[in-house]
Amino acid sequence: MISDASPAVLAGLIGYGIQASRTPAMHEREGAEQGLRLIYRLIDLAELRLGVEALPELITAARRLGYDGLNITYPCKQAVIPLLDGLSDDARALGAVNTVVLRDGKAVGHNTDWYGYAENFRRGLPDVARHRVVQFGAGGAGSAVAHALLTLGVGELSIVDVDAGRAGALAESLCGHFGAGRAVVAGDVAKAVAAADGIVNTTPLGMAKSPGMPLPADLLRLALWVSDIVYFPLETELLRTARAAGCRTLDGGGMAVFQAVGAFRHFTGLEPDAERMRRHFDSMG
Repeated sequence: MISDASPAVLAGLIGYGIQASRTPAMHEREGAEQGLRLIYRLIDLAELRLGVEALPELITAARRLGYDGLNITYPCKQAVIPLLDGLSDDARALGAVNTVVLRDGKAVGHNTDWYGYAENFRRGLPDVARHRVVQFGAGGAGSAVAHALLTLGVGELSIVDVDAGRAGALAESLCGHFGAGRAVVAGDVAKAVAAADGIVNTTPLGMAKSPGMPLPADLLRLALWVSDIVYFPLETELLRTARAAGCRTLDGGGMAVFQAVGAFRHFTGLEPDAERMRRHFDSMG
């Protein structure tokens, strides 16, 4: 039962094209279940007609307005880092932040994306081959997912990105952490996909604001598993096409839930009920 005397938490999400996000409802419902007056607001760059250059102003405003925490999504997960007072070990290792805790005048960045992806993968594709995997995207989310994939035992991760320099920097960082040869930049995408057990999309392609697929449909084949981290819509063009080709698929819903589980823990200091949050997420479909 929530009353005026209940503890209050103010949180928000900064990103582009996030009106369909289920994150606010997940946090607010779980807060209510735990007796918190948790208010979660969307700070949508698309709706505000702002670019990433507005991020310093938005972070300053959140500090002044008494926010307890922020989630950070595309395209701000790396741009936010210079604006923070500190980073967790995970965020520093990944070079990306999706959760900012505002407490005692300090803004500290964390990364719950990699845990969210890993937990979703363990549950959704526990028994698939993972000798070679191709990942599309080397941005903030891509960094977290790559870390998760190599932690999960992927032998060689081939990275594809429109910015070859960014893909190279991520591959180098991953090899430094996991060992030489564990991550490479994919030169020939068709050849890399042909040799792969699975592919993962970490780009915005497939989102309502960014329709499309990261690879040609004719590269999909029955033996591939296909994972997408986009969750609005839950069924992206990539997943729909992959299922039609007979591929096993994994949508981004579980990652969205489990990264929120980690963020809720940071924002509130309370232990969330992950299964309850998953049920609530599914009920919004």
